[in-house]
Amino acid sequence: MAKYLRYAIGEILLVVIGILIALQINNWNESRKDRIKENSILNQLLIEFKSNLDQLDNKIFIREEIVKSASNILQYIDSPKKNKDSTDFHIAVTIGYATFDPIVNDLAKSGNLRLIKSDSLKQLLSFWTSEVVQITESEETWKKYRDEVYLPFLIEHYQLRTGRNKLIKSNYLKKFQIDKKAVSPLFKSGIGNTKHNEDFTRLLLHPDYEDHLVRCIITNNIANVQSVILRKRIVEILDLLDIEIKENE
Repeated sequence: MAKYLRYAIGEILLVVIGILIALQINNWNESRKDRIKENSILNQLLIEFKSNLDQLDNKIFIREEIVKSASNILQYIDSPKKNKDSTDFHIAVTIGYATFDPIVNDLAKSGNLRLIKSDSLKQLLSFWTSEVVQITESEETWKKYRDEVYLPFLIEHYQLRTGRNKLIKSNYLKKFQIDKKAVSPLFKSGIGNTKHNEDFTRLLLHPDYEDHLVRCIITNNIANVQSVILRKRIVEILDLLDIEIKENE
């Protein structure tokens, strides 16, 4: 009887050990699959955030140019010597706007955020969407003001065609392109100069114009301050992605 009991216990132990080994193998396989998936996610994020960084740098540059041109026009307003060609050029630049449209990979909603081992990286990625919202709100402030207030004011008090044509013909707008090799037929032909009278001195002396320029400078500067903060965040994410990818190799 004792012999059969030992035999039965031995059989049970073998079954239990077999189950534990099977579970261990299954866990190992699942862990291996998770690491493969994590590595794929990390590499995809690396591509996306490099693209986001390039785009953000481009938008920062555009706003800097807008602020620079608005500041130059304020100097023209304060100066008795005014140059029409440069005034036309800078007025055309201030009409511009920049909107940051990043690739947003919402890992939290997809459930894939759990696959990333680095807690620091997970935290940065989880805050990413809300940080982007802050900058887009600032961008929208200027775009709305530009569309509803600034542009109508310029159209009412000045002719914009000549200034825009100067930007196009000088290839200045290419500076704003992320893809510098892209060529538009418009850059070659231009849109021609206006045939109407342009009293740029009257525009510069209009009491409301400098207020619009000040608004232009302030709102675009605010957007750039937020952009610089966001840029630091992107660089942090890219650094952590590099570390995690190398560890998984």
